[in-house]
Amino acid sequence: MVSPLISPKPLKLPGAHVVVTGGSSGIGKCVAIECYKQGAFITLIARNESKLLQTKKEIEKYSVNDKQVVLCISVDVSKDYGHVESVLKQAQEKLGPVDMLINCAGTSTTGKFEDLEVSCFERLMAVNYLGSVYASHAVIATMKERRMGRIVFVSSQAGQVGLFGYTAYSPTKFALRGLAEALQMEIAAFMII
Repeated sequence: MVSPLISPKPLKLPGAHVVVTGGSSGIGKCVAIECYKQGAFITLIARNESKLLQTKKEIEKYSVNDKQVVLCISVDVSKDYGHVESVLKQAQEKLGPVDMLINCAGTSTTGKFEDLEVSCFERLMAVNYLGSVYASHAVIATMKERRMGRIVFVSSQAGQVGLFGYTAYSPTKFALRGLAEALQMEIAAFMII
């Protein structure tokens, strides 16, 4: 835990570069809109390029100044770390270092354990957990160098307690919670929360 005497200052969003994975819909889209309304530059990352472009148009309606930018990157954050790292490097070249990463990319499947294919467990772990690992790993070094940054992991009730019928989903959110807690301990001294 970081001492209140040396805790990081609140992140000011005007002019900040905020990256949102899973940013074309749901929670990610809503968070991106709110950050943009407060003056942030936004990088949206999601798989579906047409949904990304549609979301970009929606977000741009909330511009607070003529310098704001919404950058769209179509990539599956769960497939290839090298690709995720590359697109985040490109985003930083265009909009500057990432001030805040919001890991919203996720998916869910319900069903009893024995009724689900093993591939379902693998897919959910890749998207919900590894997608956040890949994006976070790609930005953490720069945040540490700058001694500032925010990394947000979006979990759910299923990451707090096991839920009947969510045997493939719930473990991915428990893993994400464990990652967030352990990573916070490692990076707190760098003023990253």
